[in-house]
Formats: sequence, structure tokens, C-alpha cells
Amino acid sequence: MPANVWVVVHGSGWAVKREGAASASKVFTTQQAAIDYGRGLARKDHVELLIQGKDGKIRDRDSHGNDPYPPKG
Repeated sequence: MPANVWVVVHGSGWAVKREGAASASKVFTTQQAAIDYGRGLARKDHVELLIQGKDGKIRDRDSHGNDPYPPKG
């Protein structure tokens, strides 16, 4: 199963990285460009997109996986 996709702070820019990967897939100057690219990867692989804020905390997540419907709990 493919790994989730993360948008993370990378130096003075933003990187798209697979969960558990040692290096970034691609680096961008803006967070929005990284989100757009990462969302495409997450949709293609039916995994979750997790977006980090500048403080390193998860600020948003977007699931493109096999979510149960109706949601549990």
C-alpha cells in the first residue's frame, strides 16, 4: 500500500514527502504549490494528504483513501 503524502516545511520553502521517506519528492517555494502537487499524488494513490504549518504541527489533512461510509463513531 502506498504511503501517505506530507507537505512539510523545507528550508525557506515547502516539500512534498512520502511518509517514511528519507528525502522529499519535490520542493516548492510556496505552500500552495506543494499542496496542489501533493493532493494529486494522494488522489492517484488513494492515500491521505497531511499538511504541516510553519510551526511543524499538522494544520490540515485531506483523505483520498477508502474511507468508511458511514463514518465510525
